[in-house]
Amino acid sequence: MIPPIVLTQGDPAGIGGEIALKAWAQLAGEIDFFLLGDPDHMTEVGRGLGLPVRPIAMPGETRADLPDGLPVLPHPLPRPVTPGEPDPANAGAVIEIIARSVELTRRGETLAVCTNPINKKALRDGANFAFPGHTEFLASLSGAPLPVMMLAAPALRVVPVTIHIPLADVSRTLTGDLLEQTLRVTWQGLRRDFGIARPRIAVAGLNPHAGEGGAMGAEEIELIAPVLDRLRAEGMDLSGPRSADTLFHPAARANYDAAVCMYHDQALIPLKTLDFDGGVNVTLGLDFVRASPDHGTAYDIAGQNRANPSSLVAALRLAREMGLSRMGLGPARPA
Repeated sequence: MIPPIVLTQGDPAGIGGEIALKAWAQLAGEIDFFLLGDPDHMTEVGRGLGLPVRPIAMPGETRADLPDGLPVLPHPLPRPVTPGEPDPANAGAVIEIIARSVELTRRGETLAVCTNPINKKALRDGANFAFPGHTEFLASLSGAPLPVMMLAAPALRVVPVTIHIPLADVSRTLTGDLLEQTLRVTWQGLRRDFGIARPRIAVAGLNPHAGEGGAMGAEEIELIAPVLDRLRAEGMDLSGPRSADTLFHPAARANYDAAVCMYHDQALIPLKTLDFDGGVNVTLGLDFVRASPDHGTAYDIAGQNRANPSSLVAALRLAREMGLSRMGLGPARPA
């Protein structure tokens, strides 16, 4: 038996409940998943969409071929929810839901964790949340030394080495050790979670034209190239450092399985340009599978039946593929 995927409720004042119900309506019969959250809140959201909710007592009670409502494993919220207005009083429950979903998955009761968007400020204000976001919190629950953020879509997979820091801090934050560990986690993630036997990874330079032989910066020569040479000697298929402005056109993308970039926008701008609605946020390096839609809480449209579930649908599908790959049930791909 393949266990179901657990989907967290996320910030209940955002669009998480709406896209969960819309995803269930689209995927019922295809993906076996349930939502961990407040059944009363989800019933209210479903009423506005004309979509039913079915409370369950344990993960095993959900099946993709049961069409009688989105399965919800109860985790009550202490306060009623107003769409678009995050309530710090619910912060503790939001955090507990994430931790509980990880526990279920690590125990083998669920195949993977799929997370709806959260609001970090509301969590800090209401529960002293000490993490920059989902990725770091999940890493602490996993014990992973270096979680790696990947954004994945059918046309492109990208990994930023440095993430949510000012651009002015990138060059001093970027180190050989950080780059090496990011490449190792990415390589292993492509093998374990995506079933790619021999991953091909393209590595972008930091500077324009990858430094142009040192004329536009020395990081490529002094920092990036030595790391790539060392890992190539171990057998990794790495190309670069490559000029980022020629790394993402179709012919270039055909020659690698993932692109590792030096900073946030260098990675995310091409992916979101190619597939804004279909991008999935994946955390590599954990001892469980985690995927998430690549967008935020969207308070401005919460409760208005305007949210697009495409990214969550893609995240649930990818979470299933990754979970099956870890179980040895995914398709074997040579490259």
